[in-house]
Amino acid sequence: MIHFALLLALSGPSLLLEQTAFSGSPEALGWHVVAQRAEIAPRGWIDRTTGRGEKGSLALAGDGKAGVSGGWQRQVGAIEAGAWYRLTVESKSAGVDFERQRVVARLDWRNAGNQRAGQPDYGTFRSVPGEWNVTVLEAPAPVGARQVLLELLLSGAPQATLWWDHVRFEKIDAPKPRIVRVATLNYRARNTHSVAESVAKFIEAAKLNVQRSDLLVLPEAISTSGNDLSYVDAAEPIPGPSTEALGNLARDLNTYVVAGLMEREGTSAYNTAVLIDRRGVLAGKYRKVYLPREEVEGGLTAGQSYPVFDTDFGRLGLMICWDVQYADPARALALGGAELIALPIAGGSLTLGHARAIENHLFLVSSGYDYPTEIVDPDGKTVASAPGKPGVAMAEIDLNHRYTEPWLGNMRDRYFFELRADVPLTRR
Repeated sequence: MIHFALLLALSGPSLLLEQTAFSGSPEALGWHVVAQRAEIAPRGWIDRTTGRGEKGSLALAGDGKAGVSGGWQRQVGAIEAGAWYRLTVESKSAGVDFERQRVVARLDWRNAGNQRAGQPDYGTFRSVPGEWNVTVLEAPAPVGARQVLLELLLSGAPQATLWWDHVRFEKIDAPKPRIVRVATLNYRARNTHSVAESVAKFIEAAKLNVQRSDLLVLPEAISTSGNDLSYVDAAEPIPGPSTEALGNLARDLNTYVVAGLMEREGTSAYNTAVLIDRRGVLAGKYRKVYLPREEVEGGLTAGQSYPVFDTDFGRLGLMICWDVQYADPARALALGGAELIALPIAGGSLTLGHARAIENHLFLVSSGYDYPTEIVDPDGKTVASAPGKPGVAMAEIDLNHRYTEPWLGNMRDRYFFELRADVPLTRR
């Protein structure tokens, strides 16, 4: 049985297409297999033995073709230019590595003459518990769009079998702005004699200069700023006295706080950034993965992961200083869903900092000593800066704003689809 609704009739004004439990011929259901060249087209059929819930799905197989690329396509009309649409589809695969790149759902917008209108949009692949994963795509129809091609594709996986099911395409309300008020502190403590005194100086500067924010970023290693303590001598447990003091600041200002500290755990010492929530509770921490030679020689241990934290305003990633010299920390955070990266930093390459924002299509908020204290948008543009000490850069940013390029489209999802993470890196 095929549950097929062509919206208006059965499911209300928003639903344009819903299909599941596939049976019969693909053509009768509006689907056919497309590819740039017939010799690299995957084999497509309705598999009546495999489906999500009720049996029956749209299947694709690479059949050993090294350059396999293509898949299912279906046209949907009555598209309104400027209106927002959502495609949701579930998939299951076998013989696929790097599903984010191999399993592709796409909207190819077309005008009344079936010519491309604007750039195609790519879905975000989400791995969820169980055999079936979900891809979601939300995008506005570009100027001139009157129809759209729904494409469910298999790319570059010659030994793969891929099943698509629960295809849903609907018109949705345009997302409302998601405004986040961000503040980042430009400050350096002077003439202090302890961790507690150094941290207290930063807290005092923040209270004097920050009025209202959702996120406040402080610099790297505030526990050693202004005193003569070594990395290891300044290290303390987390949670500990410094996170308690920062928790009081977060609670007083009703903001999330990010700050760099030196952490001690057992025999190891880490350069760590902490995240404190609005209640003053430690919400998470990140241990600096890329340590410069000086920090290794100073007795620090490198971190081993790139956590992304859920906040009440969005998903936040943390980096520290030397991390900005390398592409993979910001990339890992973006792949983990980060929309915004907070960067406590002593000094480093401003060019590389802006590059991290541009290449990963997210906001970067830095708080530095010898690096600019600034807020950078996904286009690499500085939207606020604080050149003087003490000073605060503040800006309201919209995490729902869609950054597009006329000849490329929305690059955030496209970038991670095209990213060749599957190609091994070798060193000689």
